Amino acid sequence: MILITKRLFSLFTLLAAANFALAQNPLIRDQFTADPSARVFDGKLYVYPSHDIYCEENDGREDWFCMKDYHVFSSEDMMHWTDHGKIIDQDEVPWVDATTNSMWAPDCIEKDGKYYFYFPTKNKDKSTNGDRSSIGVAIADTPIGPFEPEAVPIAGVQGIDPNVFIDEEGQAYLYWSENKIYGAKLSDDMLELASEPRIFTELPQKGLIEGPFVFEREGVYYMTYPHVANETERLEYATSNHPLGPFEHQGVLMDESPTGCWTNHHSIVNYQNQWYLFYHHNDYSPDFDKNRAIRADSLFFDDNGAIQKVIPTLRGVGITAAKDQIQIDRYSHLSETGAEIEFIDPDNTFEGWKVVLSANDAWVQYNAVDFGNGNLQNVSIKAAAAAEGETLEIRLNDINGPIVSSIQLNKNASFITYEADLLQKLSGIQDLILVYKGKQSVAIDWLTFE
Repeated sequence: MILITKRLFSLFTLLAAANFALAQNPLIRDQFTADPSARVFDGKLYVYPSHDIYCEENDGREDWFCMKDYHVFSSEDMMHWTDHGKIIDQDEVPWVDATTNSMWAPDCIEKDGKYYFYFPTKNKDKSTNGDRSSIGVAIADTPIGPFEPEAVPIAGVQGIDPNVFIDEEGQAYLYWSENKIYGAKLSDDMLELASEPRIFTELPQKGLIEGPFVFEREGVYYMTYPHVANETERLEYATSNHPLGPFEHQGVLMDESPTGCWTNHHSIVNYQNQWYLFYHHNDYSPDFDKNRAIRADSLFFDDNGAIQKVIPTLRGVGITAAKDQIQIDRYSHLSETGAEIEFIDPDNTFEGWKVVLSANDAWVQYNAVDFGNGNLQNVSIKAAAAAEGETLEIRLNDINGPIVSSIQLNKNASFITYEADLLQKLSGIQDLILVYKGKQSVAIDWLTFE
């Protein structure tokens, strides 16, 4: 496991210069990301995650969470993400103990035209908080920086996972965690506590609780947080009529990871009149859950304001343009037999996944593809087939829907690109279904329309 993870770290260093990503889930496909704080500034969506890497021996705590800096990503359609690069590095903050590599979950908020970035890490001055984490602030004039860190962290705060909420009157609140969840008012300059911290003892006290994220909807304040009620973290929430509570526990908004990823950390945002849950999972590092990847899925409320439980998906959110490379492995639905998702290269997982269809009539479905005004004429598909003369059918909207193209496959152990004409004009937003007609198997990387 460690050898594989170190290979991934080496691959990350090669990809670090990339500044653009196309993604479903995970959202960012060229580096590890975790603990996403999603914010809307001037009509654009920004995500401020932590940045997992693999710590080599004697570099921080080996085989544990290792984070040295922060990036910020933005999107206008939730499908195409721009990496604006590094905004804070532990070596650039005067008070940080850079030997600990502990730049964990951050947050960012705007007030009066300034952007305040909050981050936790260890303080080199042990007389302040001992070995407990402090929370610092960096300030910028734009959502992407440059951010200038304050010379000292916030006094009176010991813990991690900062979250900031500003109410309708303009009062800012800081929340954080250290085995329990704490909250206090912030001063007008956003740099000091303006009230004594409150411990939210009304929240569950059994099992680790951390990662608070507070938002308001229709006059109700929602406190959301990861909680280890059983073996790994699930996401829960409570509600109140005041930002500092008391809060009443309401339930679970996302269950524990089905594959055992120990942590989850999240944010909730309304973007273009739709609510979304941002969270993370160890998609690119299934054997080492300290290297994670951020995701997003739609979130809905009942009429009484209760949060409907979010079921994690690979398809994620957003409408995919037909001219993009459609990563069919980020499927919406998959046939129960004869269909599997595998890494293209298990040693270099950032190369992504493939769909393997290995039974006649096995299929994979990918929803919400925008074909535009009907001018597309052909389809290209990257695939590897185990036998000669077998077929992939592309259908619309249903397993028995109309066939819009049929691709005849050659026997090829490695991926090649096939091209075929479209049998009819396609327009608007449609769901795609690929159906395998054969006796052996085919692996599919992506398809695109031209």
